[in-house]
Amino acid sequence: MARFVLVSDTTLARNYRSVPLLDFLASAPTSALPGSIYSFLKGPPPPSEDGKAVFAPYAIRKLEASVLKRHERGEVVVAHEDHIAEFVDDDTELIGVSTMDPLGLGPLTMSYAVFFDTTAPAYVQREFESLLARVNRARAGKKAKLIVGGPGVWELTVHPDVLEKNRIDYAYQGEADDIVSDLFRYVVEDGGENTEFFRGFQTFDGSFHKEWKASSKFISRYQFSKQFPKLEDIPDIVNPSVKGMVEVMRGCGIGCDFCEVTLRPLRYYPPEKVRRELEVNIRAGMGNAWLHSDEIFAYEHGRNFEPNQEAISALFSAVIATSGVDQTNPTHGRISIPAAYPEFIRKLSRIMRAGPDNWIGLQIGIETGSDRLASVHMPNKTLPLHVGPDGSWGEIVWRGTYVLNKYYWRPAFTVQVGQDGETPEDNWETVALINRMSASALDDGRPFEFTVTPMQNVPLGLLKSRDFSSVKLNRSQLAVYYASYRHLAKIARRDATSASAEQNPLTKYVTGGMMALGAWAMLRVVKNRCLRGGLDLERASRHGLERAPLQAPMIRR
Repeated sequence: MARFVLVSDTTLARNYRSVPLLDFLASAPTSALPGSIYSFLKGPPPPSEDGKAVFAPYAIRKLEASVLKRHERGEVVVAHEDHIAEFVDDDTELIGVSTMDPLGLGPLTMSYAVFFDTTAPAYVQREFESLLARVNRARAGKKAKLIVGGPGVWELTVHPDVLEKNRIDYAYQGEADDIVSDLFRYVVEDGGENTEFFRGFQTFDGSFHKEWKASSKFISRYQFSKQFPKLEDIPDIVNPSVKGMVEVMRGCGIGCDFCEVTLRPLRYYPPEKVRRELEVNIRAGMGNAWLHSDEIFAYEHGRNFEPNQEAISALFSAVIATSGVDQTNPTHGRISIPAAYPEFIRKLSRIMRAGPDNWIGLQIGIETGSDRLASVHMPNKTLPLHVGPDGSWGEIVWRGTYVLNKYYWRPAFTVQVGQDGETPEDNWETVALINRMSASALDDGRPFEFTVTPMQNVPLGLLKSRDFSSVKLNRSQLAVYYASYRHLAKIARRDATSASAEQNPLTKYVTGGMMALGAWAMLRVVKNRCLRGGLDLERASRHGLERAPLQAPMIRR
C-alpha cells in the first residue's frame, strides 16, 4: 500500500456538465438549491482506474510530482474520491487533502450566504465534511496522519476548532513544491527539530503586512526562511489534470489592496515547461489546454504593466502548436489590456483560432463601476491606461468588453459589494455600468457577451463569529445584485444550450434548459429579496441608460 495518499476537495474534480462558470455551483447554500438539482448539474463522478483518479485537480498533481522527486511511484497515490479506503492500511503514513473553500467562507460563497440571509452550509462545506468523514473511516485504527493544505487553509485559521472536530492532525499553509517531502516527514514524526517550519500560521494586518501566529495544529514556513519555491524548484506534473489545466505563471504583481495574491513573487513558466505538462494531459486524451495564471497579461510584463506582446504571443503559439491541442484559453486577466491594445487581442484570437464556434473565456475582476473606488483600491488595474486621460473606469471596461467580444472572447466579470469606503453612489455607478453594457452591441449588431457575478466583502470579525445575518445589504448594494442577476438571466435565456460542451444532445438540451430555468428562478428570488429590502426595481433596471450611449473604442495602440 502507499505511504502517502493524496486526495482533493471533491467539488474541484467534477466537470459540471461542461458548462463554463457552473463550477461555482458548489458555492450555493444548501437551503437555496435542491440537492437533486445540484447532484445532476455537478455531473457524474470523475473516472477512476484501479481506484486512482484518472484526472485530478492541478494542485494535487503538483503535490504528487513534488513527492515523486524523492520517493518511488508506488509510495504515493492520488486516490479517487470513492476509493480512498483501498489505499490506506497499516503502512500508510499520511493522507493529504487539498481544499479551496472548506468552510464556505470564500467571497462568492459568502455573497450567497449574505444575500439569502442564511446560515445554512454551502455545498462546498458539506462536500468537504463528507470527504473528511470518508478519510477518517479509512484510517480508523491506523497510524496515518491527516494533513490539509491548499488555498482554503486560511479559513481554518479563522475557525481552528474545525481541526479537532474533523480529526485533522495538521493544516499547512503556503506553497510547498520544494519542501513537501520534508513537510510530510515532519508531520509523520509529529515535529521535532526543523528550522524550515513554524508551528503556526501566517496572517495579514490591515496594511497587508505578514504576521505569524503560533498554533500547534498549523504548520507554515519559518518566517526567516525562504517563503516561496523558485521556478526551478517547481516540478512538472506527471499525471493528467482536471480540464487540462496547466500553470503558466505564479503571482500577479498588480497590487490591488484587497488581494493576497499580489504578495507572491512573480515566476514565469517558459513555453517549453508549459508544453511538457500539456503533453501529459494530451496522452490522457485531453485536447483542451486551460492556461492558469492570476493575470495572464502580466506574463513577463514591461514597464508600467504594459503587456509583453511578444512573450504572450509566443506562449500561446507554442501551446496551440503542440500536437494534440484542440483549443486553449487563459483563466484570468485584466480589462485594461484589451481596451488599450485591440490589435494585440486580435492577434491572440488568430493564434487561438477564436470564432463564433470557439469563444475564449476569461475571468476578469472589474470590481466596481466607480472611478473613485478603482483609484483607491486598484490603481494599477487600469494600467497602462489612466482613469481621466483615457476615459472613466466604466468607459475603459466598456471598451475592453467591446474589443473582447469583437474577437470572440467572452469575459466573466466579478464586482465587489461592501468595499472599504464604499458609498451608495459608488454602487449605483456599478449598476449603471452593468445596465449600459447589457444594452450594448457591436457595430455588426451582435449583443455584448459577458456575465457578471457580485462578490461580498465580509469583515474578518464576522467570519470568526459566523454572524453573517448582521450584514445588512443597503438598497444600492441590492441594486448591484439585481442588475447582475437580471443580466445573467438574459444571457442564460440566449446562450444556455450552446454554452454547454456536452456531447450527448439530450443531456446538452436538458442541461441548457435547466440552466435557463434556473437563471429565471434565481432572478425571481433576487427580485423578491430586493423588494423586501425596499429597492425600486424599475430604477435599478433603468439606471444609467438615460446617459448618452457609449461608442466604439478608439484604437490608440
